[in-house]
Order: sequence, then C-alpha cells, then structure tokens
Amino acid sequence: MPAASSSALHRVAVLVLEGAKPLDVGIPAQVFTTRASMPYEVRVCGATPGLVTGGDGLAYSVAHGLDALAWADIVFIPGYRHPDREDPPPAVVDALVAAHGRGARLAAISTGAFALAATGLLDGRRATTHWHYTRALMARHPLVQVDENVLFVDEGSVLTSAGAASGIDLCLHILRGDLGVAAANHAARRLVAAPYRSGGQAQYVPRSVPEPLGERFAATREWALHRLGEPLTLDVLARQAEVSARTFSRRFVEETGYTPMQWVMRARIDLARELLERSQRSVEQIAADIGLGTGANLRLHFQRILGTTPTEYRRTFTRGE
Repeated sequence: MPAASSSALHRVAVLVLEGAKPLDVGIPAQVFTTRASMPYEVRVCGATPGLVTGGDGLAYSVAHGLDALAWADIVFIPGYRHPDREDPPPAVVDALVAAHGRGARLAAISTGAFALAATGLLDGRRATTHWHYTRALMARHPLVQVDENVLFVDEGSVLTSAGAASGIDLCLHILRGDLGVAAANHAARRLVAAPYRSGGQAQYVPRSVPEPLGERFAATREWALHRLGEPLTLDVLARQAEVSARTFSRRFVEETGYTPMQWVMRARIDLARELLERSQRSVEQIAADIGLGTGANLRLHFQRILGTTPTEYRRTFTRGE
C-alpha cells in the first residue's frame, strides 16, 4: 500500500562516505531533487560537513553533517570503494541506527549495503549488493540473507540494491510507493530509464543468452504494454518474439524474474493504478480497459498483488487534494 499522499513533503538525505562512487551519489540526488512536481527536499551530507574524498578521482563538498540523518525520512547510502575492509566510523553507524529508530527508511545502493549491514539492521533479513561483492558481504555479515540474483530488495524500513544502474530501479520503486505509478513513470521518462524493472530480475543475464534475444524480448514487452487491453497469452507473446513458447517462458524468467503471465498481470495492475490515480473511470471501466474483464477480477488481483482494494488505493492518492 502506498506510503503517503503526494501532497506530503519527504525529506531525503544522501550520505556520502569516503570513497563514494559518483554514479551512486548522483542517482538519488537527481531522482529526488526538489522540483514542483516532486514533493521531496534533498540534502547531501557526510560524516562531517566539508570535503569528502570520493572514488574515481572525484571529491564532494557537502554542506551537511550527520544532523541531516536526524532530519531525513529517507536516507540513501551510496556505494563506496573497498567496503569489505572496514566498517564506517562508529558515529556514522550510530546515526544510521538512530535514524531508523525514528522511523526513517534506509536505502543502500550497491556497496552501501556494507554500511547498512554494519548497523545490524540487516541481520536476519534479505539484502543484496553489487554482484562482485555478494560473497564478501556474506563473509563479513553472515547473519544477512544475501541474495545475489536480484536488482533490489525491499524489506520495508531497509532497502538494498545491486550495482549502480539498479539504484535507479530502487529509487523508482520508492517513488511508486510514495507518489504512485504516474509520478514514477514521469520520473522514468525524465531519466530516460525503464519505468519498472522487477526487484527479482537477475543482476545480469547469463552469458549463454545471446544479446539479440534480450533485445527482442525487450521489444516484445514494449509491444505488450501497448496492448494490455487485448488477450495476451503465452503463445501470443512467444509468437511476437519469434521463439517457441517454451523458450520464451524460460528466457523471460531469466530476464525479468517473472513468468510471462505474472509480468502481464503486474503490468495490467500498474496500468490500473495509474488510471485510478489520474482518471475518474470506474473500477468496472478500468477492468475492461486493462484486459481483466470485470471489476471483481480486478479487485481480486489488486488485493493479491498490492494488499489493498482499488477504491482504497484511489482514496490514498486523492486524500488531501
């Protein structure tokens, strides 16, 4: 269920540690940067205000210290170099624990998961990090349930993502929960990024899968997104991809983390969410628009996937308007 109405202001802190990776720092700073259409305020911070030495020859001049973590609703921890050598300074770890204790969400990008794991907040929970460091994370923090084959993991108040590009997926995932599908899709278009990739999608496609096949499947997914109101069966999708249904089904799971029919259903529910947010169409009309036929069918799948009803979902995004 969405976390908040789009009328609320969310406070975002981006915590820059020594050796911070430029792209990891830039992703949340860009996605959530303050603009009229985005109810977020962003502060970039470090262990102390001033110059922080980053990775790849860059440095960051940050205006805020750890006080920004006491202010924030969401704290992003970008990846940094050599995370397996030592934990962040105790003051940083303590500030992260305190922020979480106040109710802030902590979101790690790439090797930022090591800093989050140092707090103990990932113990007994699923998490991921860049594929190159998954074994090191397992060794250094054995109580963390490391999943090396996903793009991101959402454990509610603590979130982790894989390599840098998956940080975009994580940010868009958070946007979807905070502001809804329409806002997340708008941000994705601005970033020229895929509007949604499942957290369960593999970090990288196995080498045995030829690149042209991956491109063809991306085109098939795009084709399907424009035809969600039409009958979309496994055979229809496989025929569009010009492979057998068996091959299509197997490769599709490798690329997306979902079976073709699971992906179609989630795409339909996403479209339903956007229509509920942006139109006054009835539940019955929306069900027909997205290929689910009846309002009862839409309500069934909406509840199963999102844990709420279409009516309550719409109420969440119209409350306060």
